[in-house]
Amino acid sequence: MAKEVLIQVALDTLDPQVTLDLAAKTAPYIDIIEIGTPCLKYNGISLVKEMKSRFGDKKVLVDLKTMDAGEYEARPFFEAGADITTVLGVAELATIKGVVKAAHDNNAWAQVDLISVADKAACAKACAEAGVDVIGIHTGLDAQAAGATPFADLNLIAGLNLGKKISCAGGIKPETVGDVVKAGADIVVVGGAIYGADDPAAAAKQMRELVDAAAA
Repeated sequence: MAKEVLIQVALDTLDPQVTLDLAAKTAPYIDIIEIGTPCLKYNGISLVKEMKSRFGDKKVLVDLKTMDAGEYEARPFFEAGADITTVLGVAELATIKGVVKAAHDNNAWAQVDLISVADKAACAKACAEAGVDVIGIHTGLDAQAAGATPFADLNLIAGLNLGKKISCAGGIKPETVGDVVKAGADIVVVGGAIYGADDPAAAAKQMRELVDAAAA
């Protein structure tokens, strides 16, 4: 039986109309629409409401990268329609638990982002025990520019067998997406390879075909 692997499109443009247009073009081929942190900071909660109203059949991830006041910060976004919000793994465990509570109160998911975490295995284990739904492997844009990739971290976390969904982000391209799936990712996050393409819809379609083939 084929493994279900979700595709998440990361939308980081500051222009809300461009963001909505990209979501519309890629929606037939993806499962999760991510409102990226720069986009969220610029446009706020109103874009979350608009995105969910237009694409109610998709999960909407709001990349809050919460560092403090977990429940207080996350709850309004879940109430506005977010299906997933992110909390940083470098935050206090109490903060992470607060996001988990807000998520579960709204039948939604809490995702921990392991970016900049020194001991990723220990953090992932603690967060799994705290009830997070998704463990996020994330090689940021600045690290990517220096040549970093998410593969070593993905192999590490997948090998822990924590029973949580694993999300992987960090410069994933058509040439590498199959390896990401086979390494154990349940959610493949694609940004520039889709929104930076001449034809984002065609790029999303290609990713869907490659992911499904690798998961078969």
